[in-house]
Amino acid sequence: MPIYRCNQCGFVSEDAQTPVQSQTPCGRCGTPSTVYGTVFFVEELIKRLASVTRDYKALQAQQAAATATTATAAAATTAFPKLDAASAPSSSAPHTALEQWFNQKNIEARIDPSAADTSGFFDEAATQLGNDYGLFADLLDRVRYAYRKSYTNVNLELGNLSQKDGQAITKFCRTLYEQTFFSRYHYQKPEKIARLSLQTAPAVRQFFEGGWLEWYALMQVLALKDGNSGAFSYARNVKVVFANEDLHELDVVCLPAGQAPICIECKSGEFRREIDKYLRLSKRLGVGKERFIICSTDLTEEQAQGLTAMYELSFVNLQTLKKHLQKIM
Repeated sequence: MPIYRCNQCGFVSEDAQTPVQSQTPCGRCGTPSTVYGTVFFVEELIKRLASVTRDYKALQAQQAAATATTATAAAATTAFPKLDAASAPSSSAPHTALEQWFNQKNIEARIDPSAADTSGFFDEAATQLGNDYGLFADLLDRVRYAYRKSYTNVNLELGNLSQKDGQAITKFCRTLYEQTFFSRYHYQKPEKIARLSLQTAPAVRQFFEGGWLEWYALMQVLALKDGNSGAFSYARNVKVVFANEDLHELDVVCLPAGQAPICIECKSGEFRREIDKYLRLSKRLGVGKERFIICSTDLTEEQAQGLTAMYELSFVNLQTLKKHLQKIM
């Protein structure tokens, strides 16, 4: 039976009347809550549980190495932790060091840990989109346009594509449907048309309207995480509040051990009118040119190099982001 959990009060309830992926008022506080299929809901819980388990084991291993005692080393082999936030030290959170860095600058950092939670499908879909952006750009454009116009369906005509590209797109669309990014998917083989029904969930709409690029940038950062010794802190959608109450949002931020933060602003559309804003923001944060990055899907490598030479910011595209990160991390 379909089920929902209220993000406001934590109330969990079954709901047989509301269609899956639609919203229903919470039975306790009335907050709109998304209804999920029971199997999907349980699968997501298992994934989150596995993610917490991995993080907890990693923390135990670090503690064992630091103390170099047999007792601590034995504790690091615990098979399955309790899902109790109070039972894990707060220092285990991936954003803790970032918060401390901002506090030292007298800047309030408002970080939602769920914005960088990779136990769902956002990171996987974003990685595929970014790695094959040339192939999937038309799909993204059509979905964004449909959302802006309040359309409910998108039709992709694939007859003019090569067989290889057509198969890759239909496979990706089917995968997105299975991961609930689309509410319906149907491929008409004779006409070579993929018919997609858009998902109404706000998180999915935000993903297609630009959030995917933030997830892609975050995954490029995390791909380099293991190559850095020491602690590594990261977050997505960080709201920073300065002493004069100015509020800004940073798309992706990471803090390698012993280094200054790296800020990545992600742009899947026009950004030129915002260059001056980012110049001022980088100065207020004290983040140098190489570490304040504008990642745009629309820039060629030559354009990115030219803009980098003109301004005290670093400009990259999808192909050069990883190379730039490798250089500075």
